[in-house]
Amino acid sequence: MSVYKVTRSTQSWYGEQIGILILDAAYPCVPGNVGNATTYDYPVRFQEVRGASIDRLLNQRDPALRDVFIEAAVELQNRGVKAITGACGFMAYFQEEVAAAVQIPVFLSSLMQIPFMHALCGGTVGIITANAGRLTARHFEASKVPPHIPLAIAGMESQSEFREAILDEKGTLDSDAIENEVTEVARRLVKEHPGIRSVLLECSDLPPYAHAIQATTGRPVFDFITMINYVQQSIARRPYVGSM
Repeated sequence: MSVYKVTRSTQSWYGEQIGILILDAAYPCVPGNVGNATTYDYPVRFQEVRGASIDRLLNQRDPALRDVFIEAAVELQNRGVKAITGACGFMAYFQEEVAAAVQIPVFLSSLMQIPFMHALCGGTVGIITANAGRLTARHFEASKVPPHIPLAIAGMESQSEFREAILDEKGTLDSDAIENEVTEVARRLVKEHPGIRSVLLECSDLPPYAHAIQATTGRPVFDFITMINYVQQSIARRPYVGSM
C-alpha cells in the first residue's frame, strides 16, 4: 500500500492541478470557455478575483487590482493547485507581480504562447482579442513576447453580440452569432495579412469557436485551452502503458 502525507495544512482536498483566476463578471461561459469546468478532461479550481471587473481590468487597467490578484493567487496556491492561469488574456497586466508572489508556475495570458507559435510556424502571428484598443505594450512585455515577432491584431469590440453579451454583460449569449462574428473577423484578418501563419485567440471566451476559425483560416489556432492543456500535462505526468 502506498503511503501519502499532507502536502500543506491549508489544503483540505486534492487532485486539482490547475487553478484559474476568474474575473468578477456575470455572463454565460459556454463549454470550451476557460470559465466552464466541463471544458477540461481533468479537475480545475476556480478563484474569483473580487472586484476585478471587465471595466477595471480592460478599460481602467486599475493598478489597485494588483493586490486582489495576488491575494486570489495565494489562495489557489494554499489550496494545493500546481499552476495558476487566468480567464482573461488582459490579466497579463499583472503576470509578473502574481508570479513573484507564489512559488508555482503562473501563466495568466494566452499571449505567452506567441514566441512558441512563431518558432513553430514562422511568419506573422495573427491575434484576435476582445478589444484591440485595450491591448497595450505592457501586456506583451509582461508575457515575454519579444518585439521582433511580427503581429497582426483584430478586435471583437465592434461585433454587436460579442460586445453586448461579454463586454457589456447583458445576461444572455447567442453562441451561434458570436461564432459568425469571430469567423468573419478571422477571415478578414488573414485576407488583410496573408503572411499570417498561425492564429492566437487572446480572449478566454473564444476557444469554443477555435474549430470554426481554423476551418475559415486554414491556420493552426492556439488559445487558452491549448496553453492550459500543455501546462497541465507537464505538471501531472502519467506513466505510459502499452505493449511491445
